[in-house]
Amino acid sequence: MSVTARKTIAAQVSAPKQEGQVVTLKTKAPRGINLQPYAMAVARNLLPPAIVLLIILAIWQIACSAPGATLPPPSQVWEDSYDLIAYPFFDNGSQDIGLAWRVLVSLQRVAVGFGLAAFAGVIMGAIVGQSVWAMRGLDPIFQILRTVPPLAWLPLSLAAFQDSNPSAIFVIFVTSIWPVIINTAVGVRNIPQDYRNIARVLRLNPLEFFFRIMIPAAAPYIFTGLRIGIGLSWLAIVAAEMLTGGVGIGFFIWDAWNSSKLSDIIVALAYIGVTGFVLDRLVAALGSFVTGGTSAN
Repeated sequence: MSVTARKTIAAQVSAPKQEGQVVTLKTKAPRGINLQPYAMAVARNLLPPAIVLLIILAIWQIACSAPGATLPPPSQVWEDSYDLIAYPFFDNGSQDIGLAWRVLVSLQRVAVGFGLAAFAGVIMGAIVGQSVWAMRGLDPIFQILRTVPPLAWLPLSLAAFQDSNPSAIFVIFVTSIWPVIINTAVGVRNIPQDYRNIARVLRLNPLEFFFRIMIPAAAPYIFTGLRIGIGLSWLAIVAAEMLTGGVGIGFFIWDAWNSSKLSDIIVALAYIGVTGFVLDRLVAALGSFVTGGTSAN
């Protein structure tokens, strides 16, 4: 015990106590987890979209409940497609499976096509951004090809591969690669000159410069292109599956239209929208982690 503590205790003992005086003992504040900031953050992020969603559902219910309405209201969608909503993972064989399984089938194709596009897009974008002659020769071609609609590539891919699965993957690849190339090239061209000077001082070879200077410096631009590309990939696979068939979510929508099941189509659209949102958030989170928070969210 320190000298100061001993003097304090002695003073308290020797101090005259008045008769009937109540001595208050100081107690330590209970330690615990303060959940209020987390609750406030959840409320800020979830309450606004929840309120807007409820307003949209209310307007939809009122508008589509009138006589002569051609679209089903939310209440009818719930009644008609309850099994698809409540049991997304049922599997009765063949085409009789839940929408979650259909989404997973589509995601497998997206993973292959977008993975190839991300790899090839970063390499080609680095070449275009680093070389003036490559930019002059390839950039106009890229700008022309990126305007071609996804489904316009489908007949050529079916003729080339003679199979629906690789054809769909090719459509995903050729649709999503352009924003990756363009954004990577812009990021490489915007690398500060100081970084290039450091590479010369350190005598980095082209491969070392690519991995140690170019990719980290251009990462925010690269992940912006990847976010655009993953959205285009999801759009392309749904459109391609409507024509190529299979068990994907796109073919389910086309089959439901042929069967006049509008409620099933609406539920499938909700699955598509939520899946696309999750994919975008995953790429954004990965970009934020890799770049240390410098990529746009």
